[in-house]
Amino acid sequence: MSGTNEKTRKRETRRLALRQAGATAVGASGDQGGASEPGGVKSVQTHEKKRDYTNIEEVWRDFKRTGEKDLRNALIEKYLPLVKYIAERLLAKLPQNIELDDLTSAGIFGLMDAIEGFDLTRGVKFETYCTTRIRGAILDELRSLDWVPRIVRNKANRVEAAWKGLEMELGRAPTDMEMAERLEMTLPEYEELLREASAITIVSLTDKVKEDQGSKTLRKIDLLENKKQPDPEDELKRKEITEFITKGLSRKERLIMILYYYEDLTMREIGATLNLSESRVCQLHSRIIFRLKNQLKKYQAELLS
Repeated sequence: MSGTNEKTRKRETRRLALRQAGATAVGASGDQGGASEPGGVKSVQTHEKKRDYTNIEEVWRDFKRTGEKDLRNALIEKYLPLVKYIAERLLAKLPQNIELDDLTSAGIFGLMDAIEGFDLTRGVKFETYCTTRIRGAILDELRSLDWVPRIVRNKANRVEAAWKGLEMELGRAPTDMEMAERLEMTLPEYEELLREASAITIVSLTDKVKEDQGSKTLRKIDLLENKKQPDPEDELKRKEITEFITKGLSRKERLIMILYYYEDLTMREIGATLNLSESRVCQLHSRIIFRLKNQLKKYQAELLS
């Protein structure tokens, strides 16, 4: 448990660092840049001299020549919309517990690496070059946040691919034996593989789900069965049957059944409570059981319907 907590703390620390780094990179370019020029590039002041840039090519040339941080921030701000676009595209295929800010911050790191490594002499558009770097940085961040080992993911994908293939071939859900044959393993090995590949998804119990009809939304935790509480439907059926089969009993007969079956009193204790002899209580109990059996047989079809 301590190892899991340590891993969670490291992930949260990494997330905070990613967000702070992304905000610093964008904020720096906004603070140090000047007014926008027609070419879409802000005026940039370097430590050496002031210069207004009218196009992005000039910024690139001077950045590669001087390595100025102000120029790098101007380039980051220029291509930041591309980072957000890629992050939003990836987010659409991810679980709800993944946040867009985390993906964007990781993508900014990829953008910064792409800016540093871009070679102007190769004649390749920077947008084409950096897209792969940004996407790779985001995927690396997702892998670092994934609590499931890569080998478990691979096993789950292997089972899923075999299942889909057999389902298409057979026109029905495959059996465990058919799956084991497709995966070229014994049935016990396949069952072990299923156990290893089963725990690959984290579901937040606070996520909201919408009912099929109406606009009411519920949390997933509200839909879970409470094993500690009796089933309300079973309790209602039990109450109805009890009332039905005991409606012909007198007050004393009901009391005998309650004391004997619910309070776990002996015949002698019941007799002392009702001021009856033990033999009289036994006689009444036998008579009650006989009547209830006959009543159950008579209304058996109605009770089971």
